[in-house]
Amino acid sequence: MIDYEKTKAWRSDPVRHSYTERDTILYALGVGFAADPLALEELRFVYEKELQAVPTMAAVLASPGFWMRDRKELGIDYLKLVHGEQGVTIHSPLPASGTLIGESRVTRIVDKGEGKGATMHVEKTLTDEATGRPIATSEMVLFLRGDGGFSKNGGGDEPAPAAPATPDAVPEVTIEMPTRADAAVLYRLSGDINPLHIDPAVAAKAGFPRPILHGLATYGNACRGILARFCGHDASRMKSIRARLTSPVYPGETLVLDCWRLGSEEIAFRASVKERGVQVLANGRAVLAA
Repeated sequence: MIDYEKTKAWRSDPVRHSYTERDTILYALGVGFAADPLALEELRFVYEKELQAVPTMAAVLASPGFWMRDRKELGIDYLKLVHGEQGVTIHSPLPASGTLIGESRVTRIVDKGEGKGATMHVEKTLTDEATGRPIATSEMVLFLRGDGGFSKNGGGDEPAPAAPATPDAVPEVTIEMPTRADAAVLYRLSGDINPLHIDPAVAAKAGFPRPILHGLATYGNACRGILARFCGHDASRMKSIRARLTSPVYPGETLVLDCWRLGSEEIAFRASVKERGVQVLANGRAVLAA
């Protein structure tokens, strides 16, 4: 069972991550940019001439790895862990290449009850090594399906404020975005090499008919759609983006991104798979520069 005090006190060592323009281009390809190589506006994300980084790449840079598995004294049942929500706040445009320092910590652990699991919030700050400038803050919310009921031994935090509801109205904008058949093969080169996303035998053992796309790749695809429709492909206009990851996508399926304007600087969104009618992102919010 999870040890609340030890887990809440967990801090990563500083993670130094040097990356190149090639890494930035690989990430952009993995979230669907330049599927049409003649889409000139998308070349800004895959061509070293005036290259800009996709803001959601902050979620994968300078991360501490699968520490929940390696720190057995914390008692986390990592085999039943699910990535449930992701947010990124950009403080300064993400450099197309450079060296960042990432520092991660647990900020909240909520007991949902015996047999109901727990949620854990992990925050990561990214700082530019050369300048000391804050670049981004990333938060992932993990659903610990095997760790409910830990508070009977003491500890536990109040739940985070509820995610904002999806507007009860017809979407103002709907964007269809086909995903690449090789999307997971490309995206894993940005750091998540879990065989679930490439090995058919592993996927079958996990109950899937074929390898699934990474949840963070689906999240990155939503960022791509919002940058295209609302930001003129200007990555510097994306200030934050957050969403719940609700269901997997199979590479090659078509994402349907529904969006609502909430004033001039906020977009609500959700995403589903056209072929199966399954919602894959919920409670999405993006904040843009005016």
